[in-house]
Amino acid sequence: MLLAARDASVARVVYASSSAAYGNAPALPKEETMTPDPLSPYAVSKLAGEQYAKIFHALYGLSTVSLRYFNVFGPRQDPTTQYAGVIAKFISCALEGKPYPVFGDGEQSRDLTYVSNVVDANLLAAEATLDDAPMMNIAYGERASLNQIIGMLNELTHQNLPAQYLPERAGGVRHSHASLQRAKEILGYAPKVDLLEGLRRTLEWYKGK
Repeated sequence: MLLAARDASVARVVYASSSAAYGNAPALPKEETMTPDPLSPYAVSKLAGEQYAKIFHALYGLSTVSLRYFNVFGPRQDPTTQYAGVIAKFISCALEGKPYPVFGDGEQSRDLTYVSNVVDANLLAAEATLDDAPMMNIAYGERASLNQIIGMLNELTHQNLPAQYLPERAGGVRHSHASLQRAKEILGYAPKVDLLEGLRRTLEWYKGK
């Protein structure tokens, strides 16, 4: 993709990276200056993509920017795939009246980011004035535990479905929380949709499928 963009004189490549690059570093919030520590092949591939984007800027003058997304959710996610996001799976359970599957104790936390916030960030990144090939976090900027998310979904659906706690999975990240300072400074990014409103919008979409 980068080769094709270079050869076609594309104005800019916006690369979709991931917060998984940080791994399980205990410091919160995650800042872009932290040393990456990927814990899965997926995370390694995202980190490698960032480096490719940076090198293509340095060698060929291709304008690139890498956005580390934090747990994007919203309509149209498929809850049945192996790589489905936790919100898609949880909403599917809520609508079917089934227990929520949780790998671990449910106290692991995520900086869940409604998809329209990410769309806004991509549009800003495509049009911003950039001096180099920056990398930055894109998230909501707050975190919630899986147990808290279950509580929110039960409240939105007027239910009291339990969690089904399962053994932890290898390569999982315990806590995820983004610093948005760099994205605010470079892009003027500010998330508009909070977690509860994002859950409500997503739930309404799945109800109407």
